[in-house]
Amino acid sequence: MKHSYPTSEPLKFMLQMIHNREMALPDFQRSFVWDPFATDELVESIISNFPAGSLLRIKNGYQLLFQPRAIEGAPELDKHTKPSYLILDGQQRLTSLYQAFYGRGEHRYYLNLGGLERNEDLEDCAFYLRAREGETKYGTLEQQAKDLVFPLGSVFGDGGFSKWTTQVLKERAQDMNEMIDLQARLAKLHEQWIRPIEEYEFPMVTLSEDTTAPAVCTIFETLNRTGVKLSVFELLTARFWAQDLNLRKEWDDARSEFDIIEDFEIDPYYVLQIIGLLEPGTDKKGDKRAPSIKRSDILDMDVAQARAGWNAAIEGLVDVLHILRDECGVLIPTLIPYNTMIIPMAAVWFYQRDVKGAQAGANRIKLLRWFWCTTFGQQYENAANSQAAKDFAELNRWMEGGAPPDSVAEFKIDNLQLRSVRPQQRAIYRGTMALILQNGALDFQNRGKITAQLINGKNPTDDHHIFPRAYLNEQGVQPMLRDCILNRTYIDRLTNRRLKRRAPSDYFGELREKHGKKETDELFKSHLIPAGENSPVLHDDFEKFLHLREKALLDVIANKTGAN
Repeated sequence: MKHSYPTSEPLKFMLQMIHNREMALPDFQRSFVWDPFATDELVESIISNFPAGSLLRIKNGYQLLFQPRAIEGAPELDKHTKPSYLILDGQQRLTSLYQAFYGRGEHRYYLNLGGLERNEDLEDCAFYLRAREGETKYGTLEQQAKDLVFPLGSVFGDGGFSKWTTQVLKERAQDMNEMIDLQARLAKLHEQWIRPIEEYEFPMVTLSEDTTAPAVCTIFETLNRTGVKLSVFELLTARFWAQDLNLRKEWDDARSEFDIIEDFEIDPYYVLQIIGLLEPGTDKKGDKRAPSIKRSDILDMDVAQARAGWNAAIEGLVDVLHILRDECGVLIPTLIPYNTMIIPMAAVWFYQRDVKGAQAGANRIKLLRWFWCTTFGQQYENAANSQAAKDFAELNRWMEGGAPPDSVAEFKIDNLQLRSVRPQQRAIYRGTMALILQNGALDFQNRGKITAQLINGKNPTDDHHIFPRAYLNEQGVQPMLRDCILNRTYIDRLTNRRLKRRAPSDYFGELREKHGKKETDELFKSHLIPAGENSPVLHDDFEKFLHLREKALLDVIANKTGAN
């Protein structure tokens, strides 16, 4: 009996099935975990008509092997809904594309057609914004028409690109000649950049409804073991092998020599990108290229660039990782605000390695200030590769006596609204948690300084609520405030369990009796929690706690960014 059959399925049709609740997930699938940058990369691949892997689903027939649930952002299923298919492999990709092309989730995706018309790179012109920011910048047709920015959430709905074109023509065209010209331009842009999305197809394997549950589980486990993509690093490793450069051995040697590379789970692709800034190489005419970390430029790297830049890139990388860990409170990989930030930092730090004396210290101050401004200014939310090349040039210029980078000069602390910052706002959230650790946060149980070892120890210390979640739920506090960064710090698992539903005054009052008033104040201050007899933590005053902790955190951020 044949258990599967391959087809080629249009993306448009599959997303419609998800939207109409005809295709869903089996309940055992993990939650959606991709960050917006990964979705942005996938969108660019779709626009470029690059292969994005195959998909696997099962026909949800008479057996009903698994309880179905909706893809995140899609209409919820009810007890009367029975999807025709369940997705076994491809959940993250289809969820990403559904949210991007249907305007769902926490981010909105856009295509700057005006920029593409000016021959700007696709990876700069395809971008995303948080939903609220997107509504502010491009929520109206007038705003979209002005810069020819197309909301990708309209690709398959609301009349699609055709309706959007008609509306833009009405908004922008002043006379018939201008209308004809603009219409022709938009038609050309549609053919080159939008039609590939509309006509994109995925290879699909569909398991028949007769496939048994054990067979499905075996297939699913096999897919998850073997679904590894061929990376840029592996491609260059294969290419350079014949030219007597073994990148794999170089990388293994670097990880063996410098434990911090392994500790921070660094992708070797970052080393190649650092080389792309330090040793950009020459073009076919022999002219020196501009520093770049874009995928296409890294793929064009020759063996001479790799040889010349490898040791320098490793040296800069290791130095910067030590700076992040020892001076910025970034103790673990998940506290790096943006991984791409490491690339210009490492390249600049190596580039300035020969600077001595007081100027070396001044450069360190500038690097740290740039780091904090870039983190809290969320500079790497979009076009991260272009931003990295820009920062490499501007940071070097600043360290050599020029003007500060735009990310430093334009940073405004007034834009920070910490009450609305939750874990999803990765850069600000991680940056704030790193500041708390850099402040010398003490463990609530043994009062030792929190370290990477303590975070990963037997009684792991992790990011938890200060006013307990269950307690605030009982008080009717909104989730936005309950879960915001102001109510979070590093708390060990044992303390977090003991807090449970208890009022903060109960638990922390008990802690105060055992540790002493002065010692508890020191503990609170190490976490930037308001201390003293009138501490709102000791009086269960959540609103006052939010106010005072926000002030304390903003004061520290202002100091680090130079905004005070």
